[in-house]
Amino acid sequence: MIARVLGPLEVEINGTAVAPTAPKPRKVLTLLVLHTNRIVPSSALKRELWDEDAPVSASTTIQTYILLLRKQLMRAAGGSMAAAKTQLVTCPGGYQLRSTGGLDLHTFDRLCTEGRQALARGEDERASSILRAALALWRGPALCGVQLGPLLEVEALRLQESRIVALEQRIEADLRLGRHHELISELTSLVGEFPLHENLHAQLMLALYRSGRKPHALDVHQRLRSRFIDELGLEPSARMYRLHQAIIVSDPALDAERRSRTLLLDRFAGHAVAS
Repeated sequence: MIARVLGPLEVEINGTAVAPTAPKPRKVLTLLVLHTNRIVPSSALKRELWDEDAPVSASTTIQTYILLLRKQLMRAAGGSMAAAKTQLVTCPGGYQLRSTGGLDLHTFDRLCTEGRQALARGEDERASSILRAALALWRGPALCGVQLGPLLEVEALRLQESRIVALEQRIEADLRLGRHHELISELTSLVGEFPLHENLHAQLMLALYRSGRKPHALDVHQRLRSRFIDELGLEPSARMYRLHQAIIVSDPALDAERRSRTLLLDRFAGHAVAS
């Protein structure tokens, strides 16, 4: 089975699509795929499908959706209903979708772990390459094409946050490798997409500073600060303030990337700015 959730939901067996088009069975399949080889409780399916307003017939309706999915699995695999039941299993209190691999999310998580470990060891070229491969698995917003209920909304947010973290780490590796010029365009787009994300703004500020564009780097901080005040009634973090001050005085710490394995803003958690 091949299943993709980092973008539009797609489930295939032998090249045949399995995902139903009806919204509620599609939600059921999505939860099962996200928790492949784990039991999804019937209570979780009820909450996703009806939130707190599950009808009396909810359990019977879910059984109908499971039967529909099994029929699709059977047709795609060219097998029997008995075989489909061994792949989509009824368990005490819920259901379990069994698979030996093929889920893009599992591949993404594995690559992110490898990339993060490489970054921590200072293997920046390797970290950049692995994290690029992880991010290449994304084909759009996670779970797009699925009507998200309360549980899937949380899953989509979690996946999106994982993507942003992987992006930050890959950009960190590229900054350590001296690729600041090439990163400016990408980071400019990212801070437009995530206008309150401090780390991405910090990375753009550093890329601009190292490219000889100190005034532009300071302007990025000013725009971020204005947004924080206008939208949140808050100032950016002390780490952002210290980075801003470091850029003003051209602190040598801004050029120490290759000697540090600490992430950019973490180096300014308690950094005394050079004078």
